[in-house]
Amino acid sequence: MTINYHTLPNGLRLVHITTASQVAWCGLAINAGSRDEKDGHYGLAHFVEHTIFKGTKHRRAWHILNRMERVGGELNAYTTKEGTMLYSVFPGQHLPRAVDLLADLVQWSLFPQEELDRERDVVLEEAASYRDTPSDAVYDDFEDLLFAGSELGHNILGKKEDLERLTSEDCMNYLKTLYVPGNMAFFSVGPERPERVFRLAEKCFGAMSHGMASRHRTVPRDIEPFNRVMTIGTHQAHTVVGARVPAMGHPLRHALMLLNNILAGPGMNSLLNVELRERRGYVYTVESTLTTLSDCGWMEIYLGCDPDDVRSSLRVIKRITSQLAADLLPERRLEAYKKQYCGQLVVAADSTEFLAMNAGRGLLYRGKVATIDETIASIQAVTPEQIAQAAAYLTADRLSSLTFQ
Repeated sequence: MTINYHTLPNGLRLVHITTASQVAWCGLAINAGSRDEKDGHYGLAHFVEHTIFKGTKHRRAWHILNRMERVGGELNAYTTKEGTMLYSVFPGQHLPRAVDLLADLVQWSLFPQEELDRERDVVLEEAASYRDTPSDAVYDDFEDLLFAGSELGHNILGKKEDLERLTSEDCMNYLKTLYVPGNMAFFSVGPERPERVFRLAEKCFGAMSHGMASRHRTVPRDIEPFNRVMTIGTHQAHTVVGARVPAMGHPLRHALMLLNNILAGPGMNSLLNVELRERRGYVYTVESTLTTLSDCGWMEIYLGCDPDDVRSSLRVIKRITSQLAADLLPERRLEAYKKQYCGQLVVAADSTEFLAMNAGRGLLYRGKVATIDETIASIQAVTPEQIAQAAAYLTADRLSSLTFQ
């Protein structure tokens, strides 16, 4: 695997990772998400992600839908609080088709009003169905509380009243303002030579405007820890407990990644799974997630259990996180945690999709792609003191919680 970089004269950064696989990926990582929406336009970033496929100056929606599908590929996208990923996977020989289509979408999308009206119903139904899944919805409501008063404190899917009034002009303005070369990164993973990939990108994206992204982001203010319970009439309780942590560029980034895996990563032997499920039978599931943005981050622990066991589970979580902050992990135990996590990273990195998404996000936010070897070296360098410092963000006096029951 080799990694090659290039920057077009208009500022669009490119990365290509050459692999032996006959399946290729390419796409655009865009530094624009729900935190970049104005009040009254909540849901616009996600709505643009849906409707960018609905027609361009050169193609109707039907042609866009079939462009990659007819050669066995796929075209997809997703939106987060701070970013949008627009990408395609396809047999490697069809790279020119994919690059041309992506360039058409970000430069010439028209957002026809009749298509917007049809897709609006789809997005509203997605939002409604999401609320019908408490184990998903509790995350969004928790984050709304955690970032109350900031542009991060609203659901990515948006508000019904805002979605109903979004227009073609709103979508066009969002695209022209944020989908600009200096605010995007193009990524490619596959068997093609990097020189050809970069020529294709120059041909398709070279004429894009040099304009700089226009947006205003502020670091969320600190809030007092909260413990809320919402009665929604479910048989099971769904709880998220968590706290703010530093941004993606912080020196403790890799310690936080390792701590997240130690607490309730995918392994059945994670601390909280063993303590809450295996030993006590309090929960039927527990999992931890770490999210880091350019200027802040947060760690969340989700648990599903009987309503009668929520308080006991929260006490166990607070005890364990506070203990990790107060007492240094023995070196031998920490080495075992590192070995497990690094093994999981190796397995994940065997996926071409993982390589592609990691390449796009890495180039967009950090200016380079972290290789699996570099990441493993950073994890191996984490000290017991750094784990304790990371855990200090999750002590009992800092944790907030939200329960649906």
